[in-house]
Amino acid sequence: MVERDGSAKGIVFSQFTSFLDLIKYSLQKSGVKCVQLEGSMSLPARDAAIKTFIEDPDCRIFLMSLKAGGVALNLTVASHVFLMDPWWNPAVERQAQDRIHRIGQYKPIRIVRFIIENTIEERILKLQEKKELMFEGTIGGSSEALGKLTEADMRFLFTN
Repeated sequence: MVERDGSAKGIVFSQFTSFLDLIKYSLQKSGVKCVQLEGSMSLPARDAAIKTFIEDPDCRIFLMSLKAGGVALNLTVASHVFLMDPWWNPAVERQAQDRIHRIGQYKPIRIVRFIIENTIEERILKLQEKKELMFEGTIGGSSEALGKLTEADMRFLFTN
């Protein structure tokens, strides 16, 4: 990311805050300045993290829990999104990606998903694709349909 653009900033999303803690530890150990946002943070701590990421040119990475970072944030200072694990509802991921894809974004956007073959993550990705196709094929479909995980979906995720 930084090799392509020396001023590039990125947002790392995961639904697991413990995973974000591990990433933060590794980044800090490597000398990469980052901030973290999760749902349990107080409003002043949340605002301070956002301000640091936006205003500090040395703060390159914003670590966010997928749900906490998905609403009411404009982070066009970033041009990279890293999705560390898929969420079964594709609308939640799109909302997170939209943090950087807004009016005022002048850099090309890069979105990276980490998916390992033959894992639950790969099955979740296939389930997302299936939900998207069903949604697009439904006349007058609502976004609520994307958010429902059915019994058949659960069977698909956990069977060979």
